[in-house]
Amino acid sequence: MRKVLLVLSVIAAMSVILAGPAYKYGLLGLGTAFYGLRVGLYVGIAALLFFLFMLVFKRKTLNLSTTILSVLCIVIALGVPLGMRSKASDVPAIHDITTDMKEPPAFVAIVPLRADAPNPVGYEGEVIAKQQQAAYPELKPMKIAGGINDVFQAAERVIDDLGWQRAEGALDHTLEATETTFWFGFKDDVVIRLTQENESTVVNVRSKSRVGRSDLGANAARIKTFFDLLKNEIK
Repeated sequence: MRKVLLVLSVIAAMSVILAGPAYKYGLLGLGTAFYGLRVGLYVGIAALLFFLFMLVFKRKTLNLSTTILSVLCIVIALGVPLGMRSKASDVPAIHDITTDMKEPPAFVAIVPLRADAPNPVGYEGEVIAKQQQAAYPELKPMKIAGGINDVFQAAERVIDDLGWQRAEGALDHTLEATETTFWFGFKDDVVIRLTQENESTVVNVRSKSRVGRSDLGANAARIKTFFDLLKNEIK
């Protein structure tokens, strides 16, 4: 019975862990990869119930190493997909976030790279703007004291530090880049627009996912991270 528990828990964890790389390297489609997450969750629930049964009725058959490994696998199998579900319920099902909802920074250099992307490059306007405002009211343009060229160079350094892939051919005083996520390899695109305003520079950022209806808050978090690092870079 100990071996059954171990096999169930390992299968559950591997179904969850490998779903991302399988999609990232083209072995599975996105729908199939997400199905793998569900399989891992359901098998993880079965493993948990089996573990509780053994804990109550077959405790003597358990040993420390099997218990630790099984519990760890069960935590992964349940924790990851349930965490994603919880996050999805906390944020709106949108994937295009911008600090300027009236005149969002436009993608130019990135457009050819998104030719086959399920999510179109255009901004949907009021359809998503109201949802963003309700979920992320703190996302606003950043105003920085200083010349536009200095801020532009600082933004370039931040992009490089974050490991984003810069795209050539953006508009003047604009930067475009792509971040590839670690687990699933999702490609999310970012455009950063700088505007001179008297003695200050106004920075607007837009981050948009190529696939998926909901970004689970990733684009808003990306903009916040960029702003935090930019603040530190120009001190």
